[in-house]
Amino acid sequence: MLRYTLMRLGIFAGCLVVVWGLVYSGVFPRGFGQSNGMWVVLLAMVLSAPISFVVLRKERDRASETVVKRVDRMKANLEANRSQEDDAIDSAHAQGQTS
Repeated sequence: MLRYTLMRLGIFAGCLVVVWGLVYSGVFPRGFGQSNGMWVVLLAMVLSAPISFVVLRKERDRASETVVKRVDRMKANLEANRSQEDDAIDSAHAQGQTS
């Protein structure tokens, strides 16, 4: 998961550098008034999203498999804890009724 996040940040940083260069060279407009910094960041985000979606497909699938495995393991642990609690309650009731 960390690898995927770092790769996304890398793509965003690359897009940010490219957009910054294009804005300051005059290819893209500079924005309105003092909005130049925000304009560059927004353009970089808009460009990096589809690039990340296409380029990082395999890494995203790998990360989602890891998340699914963790969730399944946590569900199994929760269910095991519930069954232990139910068994403890049942045995407590059984001892209370026989005494």
